[in-house]
Amino acid sequence: MNVRLVFSLIFIALSVALAVCGLIAFRSRKAIGVPLGRMLFCLIPPVLGNLLIICSTTKLPATIGCYLYYIGIDFTVFSLLRYTLAYCNIPWKDNRFRVFVLSVLGLDVIQLLANIFFGHAFGLECIQLYGQPYYRMIPYFPQQLHRLVVYSILVAVLIILFLKMRHSSRINANRYGVIFFTLLANIVWGTFYVFSRTPLDRSMIGYAVFGLMTFYFSLYYKPLLLLNRIMMDISAELPDALFFFDDAGNCIWLNSEGRKLVNLQGHDLSGVEDRLKPFLERGQGADHWAARMESDGEERKFYVLEKRTIRDNRGYVDGSFLNIRDDTEAQLKLMQEIYRARHDELTGLYTRPWLYKRIQEKLVEASGELQSIVFVNVSNFKLINDIFGIEFGNSVLKQIADALRRFIPEGGVYGRLSGDNFGILMPSAEFDGDSFKSWLANFTVSAGDIDNHVLIHLGVYEVTDASLEVSVMFDRARIAASSLRNEYHTHIAWYDDRMRVNMLWEQQITGDLQCALTERQIVPYLQPLVDATGKVVGGEALVRWNHPDHGFLPPAKFIPIFERNGMIAEVDRYMWRCACEQLAQWRDNDLFISVNISPKDFYFMDVAAELRGLTKEYGVDPARLRLEITESVMISDVKNKVQMLDGLRAAGFIVEMDDFGSGYSSLNMLKNMPIDVIKIDMVFLRSSGQDEKSMIILRNIINMSTDLNIVPLTEGVETEKQYDDLSRMGCKLFQGYYFAKPMPLEDFQAQYVDVA
Repeated sequence: MNVRLVFSLIFIALSVALAVCGLIAFRSRKAIGVPLGRMLFCLIPPVLGNLLIICSTTKLPATIGCYLYYIGIDFTVFSLLRYTLAYCNIPWKDNRFRVFVLSVLGLDVIQLLANIFFGHAFGLECIQLYGQPYYRMIPYFPQQLHRLVVYSILVAVLIILFLKMRHSSRINANRYGVIFFTLLANIVWGTFYVFSRTPLDRSMIGYAVFGLMTFYFSLYYKPLLLLNRIMMDISAELPDALFFFDDAGNCIWLNSEGRKLVNLQGHDLSGVEDRLKPFLERGQGADHWAARMESDGEERKFYVLEKRTIRDNRGYVDGSFLNIRDDTEAQLKLMQEIYRARHDELTGLYTRPWLYKRIQEKLVEASGELQSIVFVNVSNFKLINDIFGIEFGNSVLKQIADALRRFIPEGGVYGRLSGDNFGILMPSAEFDGDSFKSWLANFTVSAGDIDNHVLIHLGVYEVTDASLEVSVMFDRARIAASSLRNEYHTHIAWYDDRMRVNMLWEQQITGDLQCALTERQIVPYLQPLVDATGKVVGGEALVRWNHPDHGFLPPAKFIPIFERNGMIAEVDRYMWRCACEQLAQWRDNDLFISVNISPKDFYFMDVAAELRGLTKEYGVDPARLRLEITESVMISDVKNKVQMLDGLRAAGFIVEMDDFGSGYSSLNMLKNMPIDVIKIDMVFLRSSGQDEKSMIILRNIINMSTDLNIVPLTEGVETEKQYDDLSRMGCKLFQGYYFAKPMPLEDFQAQYVDVA
């Protein structure tokens, strides 16, 4: 058989194979597909060139074959370099190097093509081979340069593969190693033909085979044996316990964690299945299942289980594996986090959200059994903290929590609602009011050297409508408890319809406030203030509400509500503005207006900035807008309050202290507070005719204030005798029904203001 024909057929078959593989590579979704396809297609021209050289018996086809072969090799080595960089995941960042390589190869291609005209690179000589002419290439110096360029790029490719192989994992090293050694073998084979000048150069067969091998290794090859070995190594070191079983369910392999779990000492795996029964029973024979379990031993353990059965393409069982993860640490941590989320850190009782949820569940469970919601409030808890310190206050809360644990029956739930408030749900039949009263009447907290009786009030709401929000139920119980404010002998109050009416009234009146301010339904009434000569020198602004639906509302119908919910700040700001508007109209008079400042105002606004802004806006002398405060303003944040009052006085405002003598700390306040006027509480005047002690106290208060350069003002003057007595004592200003009741602005202006 003709040898040259056989090799020709081989080259044709390889060219077709390269073309088919190149198309497949281009259509591949893998990133390596495009550079691989380019390399495979670039291999086809030199293969075809080698085919022409072998087949040719005349010079022209052999010459064409040489040009295809050598120029094709230039394109092949460049595409091989690009493929190698892509296969090794090395980005070609240096554009200068790319330009250099292309330039060198481009010059080589040009000088090879120039051989057509100059014959400087190579020539052909005719020899006899297998009884037929065969044209063998005669290399000249430029052809040697061509070989140098090609071999340089091939060596660069080998170096890249070698370095990647040395610095890769075992799996990847195998991938790179196969290509490295295949390419090295082809280079050696081609070099043999170069130096031996053996006729019938067949080296392109090796390069074509190399291309097909790179196609397989790039897109399809998976080193399964090595992968299996490495996967077994990895499995052995995993923190989970792994067990592999054959198709009969016998354990054939387990990792070190698995050995610890079943307490296996030797290599005999018999009996492992019996030790795993508590785990395997969870799946109930299913192919794939996952479950959680808690151990029954003395030491609490939690596990996450997963079992998978592996079947072949015909559905027969190949085997299975069981994964057991010790989840104890995570579960205990989760349980601690859940406990912390559901329990108050200080008292250990339920938090409000979790208490509400438990109450909802209990109400569903206790269907038909009357339940009671109990709101527990510590009276004056802030005062306890201020006097005895936060540590003692915390002791109060913890001892209340301990008492609830003792008193609340098993069917009840309880928790901490907020700072000093607790909540309870318990069967109404088990709520023993007498026992609670006895406990509350004698509840004394001891902490260190301090023993103090703590006043606690309970509000009870019997659940008649279980569909209500739990928060609404506690609101009703809170309303009941708030009805006991300042009660020292009554500790328990039950919610009733009257309280509901009051609550609805509070909601309505609160909702109407903004409209009332906008439409000026709320108006200031002025009660005259007179001096020792009987002359009206100013008035106190008192709020009144002319409601469109409920008519004229006295302050007692709405002011306490706004004091509780904080909306008093809106009312006060409005009254200050009204006073400034009126004083601006009385610009030619010296009359002043006193306005009230509630303790709540300081929580919702910058009082000093607000007052300074209003007087500046209306062009009013600050001395004509007098500021009435109560001693309760100074209960907290005393230093900052004193600084603020000093600032107001420096700005020209006159500060009055209202209700002097009604509080337990008035003398202390008088010493510390920067004030200009004290309003003596009317409590002294109510008994001044019968109680000589009241008169003595009254006289001394007036004298003391005068000595302190503080103007005394007595309110509640109702008789001429009271007025005369107070005048003789040295009182400077007076207010009361003896002079006039509070009146609308128009009436006050008509009687006392000279508008000429």
